[in-house]
Amino acid sequence: MRAKASRVEQRSKIPKLPFALRFALRDLLGDPRGFGVFIACIVIGVAAISGVSGLSCSLAQGLAREGRTILGGDASFSLVSREFSPEQRAFFEARGRLSEISLMRAMARRDDGEAALVEIKAVDPATYPTFGAVALDPDMPLAEALEERNGLPGVAVDPMLLARLDAKLGDAVMIGVSRFTLRAILRSEPDKLAGGIGFGPRVMMTRAALWGAELATPGSIVRHVVRVTLRGGAEADLKAFAADAANAFPQAGWESRTRDAVSPQFSRNLDRFAQLLTLVALTALVAGGAGVANAVQGFVERKRAQFAILKALGAEGSRVFRIALAQVLAAASFAILLGLVAGAAIPWGAAQALRDLADLPVSASLDAQGALYGALYGLLVVLIFALVPLGRAHEVPVAALLRDDPRGASLARYRAGAAAAAIALAVLVMATSFDVKLGAAYVAAAVAAFALLRGAAWVAMRLARGLPRSRNARLRFALANIWRPKSLTPALMISIGLTQTLLISLVLVEGAIHNELARADAGEIPNFFFIDVPKAQTEAFVDFLSAEAPGARIEHVPMMRGRIVAVKDAAIDKTAVADDAKWALEGDRGVTFSATVPANSALAEGEWWPANYVGPPLVSLEQKVAEGLGLTIGDSIRVNVLGREVTAQVANLRRVDWRSYAINFIMVFSPNVFAGAPYTELFTVAYGAPSVAARDAKDARLAREAAKRFPSIVSVRVKDALAAIDKIAGQLALAARAAAGLAIVTAVLALASALASGQRARLHDSVVLKTLGATRLWLATAYALEFGLVGLAASLIAVAAGSGAAYAMTTILMKIDFAFLPWTTALISLATLAVTIALGLAGAWRALSRRPGPELRQP
Repeated sequence: MRAKASRVEQRSKIPKLPFALRFALRDLLGDPRGFGVFIACIVIGVAAISGVSGLSCSLAQGLAREGRTILGGDASFSLVSREFSPEQRAFFEARGRLSEISLMRAMARRDDGEAALVEIKAVDPATYPTFGAVALDPDMPLAEALEERNGLPGVAVDPMLLARLDAKLGDAVMIGVSRFTLRAILRSEPDKLAGGIGFGPRVMMTRAALWGAELATPGSIVRHVVRVTLRGGAEADLKAFAADAANAFPQAGWESRTRDAVSPQFSRNLDRFAQLLTLVALTALVAGGAGVANAVQGFVERKRAQFAILKALGAEGSRVFRIALAQVLAAASFAILLGLVAGAAIPWGAAQALRDLADLPVSASLDAQGALYGALYGLLVVLIFALVPLGRAHEVPVAALLRDDPRGASLARYRAGAAAAAIALAVLVMATSFDVKLGAAYVAAAVAAFALLRGAAWVAMRLARGLPRSRNARLRFALANIWRPKSLTPALMISIGLTQTLLISLVLVEGAIHNELARADAGEIPNFFFIDVPKAQTEAFVDFLSAEAPGARIEHVPMMRGRIVAVKDAAIDKTAVADDAKWALEGDRGVTFSATVPANSALAEGEWWPANYVGPPLVSLEQKVAEGLGLTIGDSIRVNVLGREVTAQVANLRRVDWRSYAINFIMVFSPNVFAGAPYTELFTVAYGAPSVAARDAKDARLAREAAKRFPSIVSVRVKDALAAIDKIAGQLALAARAAAGLAIVTAVLALASALASGQRARLHDSVVLKTLGATRLWLATAYALEFGLVGLAASLIAVAAGSGAAYAMTTILMKIDFAFLPWTTALISLATLAVTIALGLAGAWRALSRRPGPELRQP
């Protein structure tokens, strides 16, 4: 007895949970029906959001962990078109071990003249690579692959070059004025990621061989890179070294990187793409919101009797609401936990694939911040879609609950709560966005889509109610189902519309990207860019192009490379720059000079300088970049060109047609600024052809002859460059489509939930109509009409909304032409309509299959 009393006394000391929570947990554990779709929608959305964040974090950590290997040292410095001075090398050597490489584009050609663009990396095998290893096939030391044998230096090449030139190891190719032996296949290079995107296959040679090929002529675009491995590798030493280098050579004009930021541009692009995928995943979560609302509505309907009994026994409406809310939040917590577990597994599952396929240094790890954001997103979506249905458990009186009459309920406070949760979600989206403008645009688009679809549902219901009475009983029944109380029309419109809008916008954006490649086939843009044309060969090259491509449009301008170092006397790293202008600061940009306004651009503000202008340096800036830098006419800008800093006054602003793919520059200087400076000419040539095959043949012949006659000139076929970009875009689109697939799954679940929530009314209708003589086929046809009409209305709205979103993304963000794809859009709409009808009939099957007799005999 004493032991029993002691146990009772101990239990009495354990704090009890609040009554509402205890009741809710017992009831939920005893009857968890109806929460399957609810949990699935939340799990998928939360898993996608936390998984994308975790994968992005794992890649960022991999970049940081392998920063030395990727960068090739603790710090790197690069100059374009000029080498490092002896003083600069001495400064670096005094602080660490050096490794130098040179990067440039050139043409590799067979003896018969067949040529291909290549990306040259010239190294010193004695010091390269400092970290990691180069993988060759056949396996051999890098020095052995690149050494000179029988008077010919060797090269290690990307296997793509062998395919393009139809060559094999042991063959010889011409690069510049030298012959090289294809000695090995280049399987991997440890610092590949730091080099950015190339348009041709990699060719690795020695730096001595590069000079011997006579490619690095004055003014040619060669990027010289010095990597420094510090003797003291601590973080403080690294920061101090970077600061000392900047102070010692303030006018060096180099681009510097450190191991903790090996590729700022790649990191920014990673953040942008991760944000895009997160927003698509959030769309999946929001698309499942209709399933949440339907599940909660069904839960309230099933618990009507219990809630009525609680109220009859004296429970206040607020307590009933807390009980219902506790059950919903308990289910949501379980779903969010499952989603976080699934999301945490995504980086571990994808890490090896990304390492193998994309050669990315993924370091799989848990992302606590991403998990927190995913949980918050899931919780807020639950509150947005669950508060209003739960409010009916509080506001509807007992009598109304028992007789299935919801009239009299005041849901204003719950709508206000749902609105507050929506605002919190919008704030969270923008607060966690890398690009605030993109986050704000997403929020605005989501609100507009919901308002549009909800408004369209209201209009569809009003139209269905106001149409003249049809003689066709099935159509009359279908129209009545569209507008009657507790109609599924709003839920169906939102579920179908959101998903189809997302699909159409993604497909149209991808189509616009592919359309850019088609413009190259249609001859609307230049066929070739020719780079590094020496000044002395300009006239000869014009004559060559005129002979090889009679009637072609030939343009050429002088070109140098420079980087903006200051605006309005303020260092660029201390200047606030708009996001849409930061690209102009990423490395060295092409600069030119001209006595007249360049083609494919027009003056937006200011006046052009006289043709014979002599005076202080003047510059013309592209209008959007100038606005992003905060520059107006009369302001000053300082640019480092070939190691010389030039301070120029902004004379005018230009609107540039970048989509012409013609010769365009951010900065055009007055001719007197670079009088006597070494430069090369940049050429474009454009011509037509009767067919794509004829155009390709003409392109191949011109590239081959140019490589023969002018071995130092690089030809870049615009179509090939667009194809490389198109390939990258296609790979990124795969990830976006995968995330969009999750939105489709959650939308289907939401649709199934909506149909399930209407089972009770449909069962009643089918029993009554079957009693009056309706057949199963008659009912199925009526239901198919109902779902078809609602799906058609949703599809029309989705086509308009998806096309509008794609138009904004392509024309405003991506600066390319919008391309509407009628057949693809129609196919998506028809597929969506077929799925809607099929799911609708599947959901109504229970009502269709019931016999009226047993149902009528039930009490």
